[in-house]
Amino acid sequence: MKLPETSEWVLHTATVIAQLPPGSTVSAAQLSEHFGVAGPYLSKQLAKLVRAGILTGSTGPRGGFRLAREPERISILDLVTAVDGAADPYVCRELRQQGRGAARPEDCRNPCALAAAMRAAHEAWRASLANVTLAGIVDGLPASVIEKNRRLLG
Repeated sequence: MKLPETSEWVLHTATVIAQLPPGSTVSAAQLSEHFGVAGPYLSKQLAKLVRAGILTGSTGPRGGFRLAREPERISILDLVTAVDGAADPYVCRELRQQGRGAARPEDCRNPCALAAAMRAAHEAWRASLANVTLAGIVDGLPASVIEKNRRLLG
């Protein structure tokens, strides 16, 4: 499974926001500078998190982004799905029915074993990510990391 670079941005961004005191906001510009990533692209990803109900965004001098719900209720799967979608990355094109070695149609009534294995792997990956929350990630961080991020973004 290969995810776009922006997925990493979203995962780290949401994790940093989860480290801030409840109700705190942080701007896209602050986050962009904090991670050294392109502001316009990060802003597009943050907008996807707002549309997915993971973040809320406000404008104005004290505006910015904050979590829309408790970090215990935001899974890593929620974040990945919000920016990358939920589609299975493996697409079976029924190669077994093509070319000189084509199988007969009546032998292909069930999904091929490869497609079934890839689907099972995708579902296992999704289940694994669904069981990891932002709260769990933050709980595993050293206190010094949280203090540093709060100082830099507060």
